[in-house]
Amino acid sequence: MNFFGHFPGTRHRRLRTHDWMRDMVQETRLHPSDLILPLFIRLPESPADIASMPGVRRWTIAELPQIIEQTIDAGIPAIGLFPFTPQELKTADGMEALNPENLICQAIRAIKEMTPELGIIADVALDPYTSHGHDGVWNGKYIDNDVSLDQLAKQSLVQADAGADIIAPSDMMDGRVGAIRKALDANHFQDRAILSYAAKYASAFYGPFREAVGAVKLPGQDGRPVGDKKTYQMNPANAEEALREAALDLQEGADMVMVKPGLPYLDIIARIRQTFSVPVFAYQVSGEYSMIKAAAAQGWIHEQDAMEESLIALKRAGTTGIFTYAALEVAKRLRNF
Repeated sequence: MNFFGHFPGTRHRRLRTHDWMRDMVQETRLHPSDLILPLFIRLPESPADIASMPGVRRWTIAELPQIIEQTIDAGIPAIGLFPFTPQELKTADGMEALNPENLICQAIRAIKEMTPELGIIADVALDPYTSHGHDGVWNGKYIDNDVSLDQLAKQSLVQADAGADIIAPSDMMDGRVGAIRKALDANHFQDRAILSYAAKYASAFYGPFREAVGAVKLPGQDGRPVGDKKTYQMNPANAEEALREAALDLQEGADMVMVKPGLPYLDIIARIRQTFSVPVFAYQVSGEYSMIKAAAAQGWIHEQDAMEESLIALKRAGTTGIFTYAALEVAKRLRNF
């Protein structure tokens, strides 16, 4: 590649001289329409605060109008919904996920009544509903992949029926996209898109989220007393596997794919986008968000600049949209509210 000359005739700093010039030649731009705001939904008697996620709270159905109005005003096009399910409603098979009156279904209907134009992305996974905190059905020894598929497909149907625009399976069970697509199409929900968490890694950055939805128990497998999700979430060391996961999900009917977490996996985002030329989303997960917040609270970094830089990096890598708990504050800053 010709890099257009040599110093001193070529001076790249000339294009960095003024604010207006830097803006004019900027290659990647972040816009409120790139952002998706995750929201946690609770019953009135459940706690609102999330200690490990500064600036994030759980919302009751009655409280939703205030945050939804802010979201619309900031130009954010869609939200993602996650429940804080009371412990007494959790079971080993996560049956509350199939309840058409569960927290998420109630929230979807309430939001659609308020603002039909706001996109709703519904998470499909059993971990907020299971007594053990895993994303699938626990049979006493391990997560049963094929039994879980039936539950996930039924969960997608109650969400679609409530009015969800996008069904987003995050569970990482093999075959779940195909099962969900088949169930949606068979029940006249052919228009509902699927955003598959195709490359969801067994990451250390999920801790605050698990507190937020109350999914923290995780019984161990193979005799281990403390469990993890490594038998279904991906090994952080693997990249080629992410391409195989994305390919399978697209073949089964996914319309879009997700990489999670975001910043530690920029290479995965770029490779999936370049390989498949489909919309690729990223999730700036709770640990990423909370680390920036914690460092800023100590005065070690500038919070707004660091948050925006991390999101620009995700966009630069090829993301179509970004789930971030900072969506509202970033969107307001971008629009100079």
